[in-house]
Amino acid sequence: MHRTHFLTWGLSRGLFRLLLAACLTAGGAGSAWAADIRVITSGAFTEAYKKLIPLYEAATGNTVISAFGASIGNAPDSIPSRLARGEAFDLVILSEGGLEALVKSGQVQPGSRIDLARSKIGAAVRKGTPRPDISSVEALKATLLNAKSVAYSASASGTYLSTELFPKLGVAERLKDTGRRILSERVGAVVARGDAELGFQQVSELIYFTELDFIGTLPEEVQQTLYFSAGLVRGAKEEEAARQLARFLASAAVAEIVRPTGLDPVGAKR
Repeated sequence: MHRTHFLTWGLSRGLFRLLLAACLTAGGAGSAWAADIRVITSGAFTEAYKKLIPLYEAATGNTVISAFGASIGNAPDSIPSRLARGEAFDLVILSEGGLEALVKSGQVQPGSRIDLARSKIGAAVRKGTPRPDISSVEALKATLLNAKSVAYSASASGTYLSTELFPKLGVAERLKDTGRRILSERVGAVVARGDAELGFQQVSELIYFTELDFIGTLPEEVQQTLYFSAGLVRGAKEEEAARQLARFLASAAVAEIVRPTGLDPVGAKR
């Protein structure tokens, strides 16, 4: 991609220069050979990732080879399962809890964590269907008790819902009948095709479904705000380039690209 093509992304030349500077000062730039960086990222950061990777590649000449999977769980395409099978990656991007588990298991280098963005859990229904109230804890509880079917992720957000929030609200018994834990696809896809009445997942994974109405985030009293973070895989072949990429994804220069994807970028100026 030629630099002038950045204008097709709605970027000014000034912002492009900031992006380029973020890459070149992050470490690992300027080598004689372009790197092929293998990355696997979880769903919550996917939309931001898809916007940022072409910019990074154009600014550095490096190539990013991408894969996608859930932060936690034993689904065949989850990040832990793929690493356990011996699939080779240089960088992982996933929930903070998932990353720390990989550090403890020896699959991710200790001290390599770089926080990229914060994420909240939201809910959505299919367009044209009633929009239930989740604006307060009591309203959320009533909505969960009255819903005929509730879909939630098999990854970080769904684990929080099923193991902490549902029991706390006293709706766990009801959700044994009406709840559905979704493996290997986004909750929004299940709700969009009518297989669930109500769906919960990270905001950044729901808002891109045009077939859905996003009804809001969980009340702050019961909200789970997660960091999504990058870490270097033990034995990474392109360690320096992967570290450079992670710093770029966390930089203030890209914050206003990350924010519209439903995430709170850690690099944002406050």
